[in-house]
Amino acid sequence: MDQASGLRNIIKASQTRPLARVITVTSGKGGVGKSNTAINLAVQFKKMGQRVIILDADFGLANIEIMFGAVPKHNLFDLIYKGMKMEDIITWGPSEIGFISGGSGIAGMSNLSREYLTYIIQNLAQLDAMADIIIVDTGAGISDAVLEFLVASGEILVVTTPEPTSITDSYSLLKALSHHERFSAENTNIKVIANRVTSENEGKILFNKLNTVVSRYLKIPICYLGSVPQDDALQKAVMQQMPVSIQTPKSKSACAYETIANILMNREINKNNKNRGMAAFFSHIVAAKKSV
Repeated sequence: MDQASGLRNIIKASQTRPLARVITVTSGKGGVGKSNTAINLAVQFKKMGQRVIILDADFGLANIEIMFGAVPKHNLFDLIYKGMKMEDIITWGPSEIGFISGGSGIAGMSNLSREYLTYIIQNLAQLDAMADIIIVDTGAGISDAVLEFLVASGEILVVTTPEPTSITDSYSLLKALSHHERFSAENTNIKVIANRVTSENEGKILFNKLNTVVSRYLKIPICYLGSVPQDDALQKAVMQQMPVSIQTPKSKSACAYETIANILMNREINKNNKNRGMAAFFSHIVAAKKSV
């Protein structure tokens, strides 16, 4: 059996059970609140009764574990190179939210052989039985590794701020994504979150600026998901390594994350979303390694 047939069998086998919803959170630059968004949306989904696991795909950093205040004993490195099982590398943080650490400074993660990637798929497919929603927190920017995760995702949340450089970098990210040979606009829902705004109106203005240039030059659809206000409570929560949605659930930012999570869970609004599960998600990444 060749590798392509093997991958198809893995995906087919995973689709005999309910598939998890995979949401990828990204940003055009660092420091705009991407990981905070991933964590707090996870908390809000959990409050709605969803089983949630975060995959920290920023392999050079360890933002999720730092913000959760939990030190994982194992990470993706152990699954790939040490033969550990999926359940052994999941760390359980606040509110019983699971997260899988990419591991700080893992070298060569984006250059794995097809054999290793196939092994990852077989194991990550198990997450469909363990979670209703899997949030993938990518690295920031437009590296090849980040783009591979975005191309594989059917649902992308782009976090940006009113800073001109953040808007420009978000456009650059979407431009790189739209020009990727395996990007499908028809099968990808791109949603924008305006972070650290002074008002909801500022968030809408930010989106309109971005949407204007994206519509004109890239011709790919993006939609406005909502905004998160500048909030001292969020900064205090970060310093204490606790999601603001847990530490100060009635704060302005926590309420904003709750609103965004409710929109994401609205079946009518998100009726075009299709749950792919983790096997299909990672099969896209394997497709890029055919020449390895």
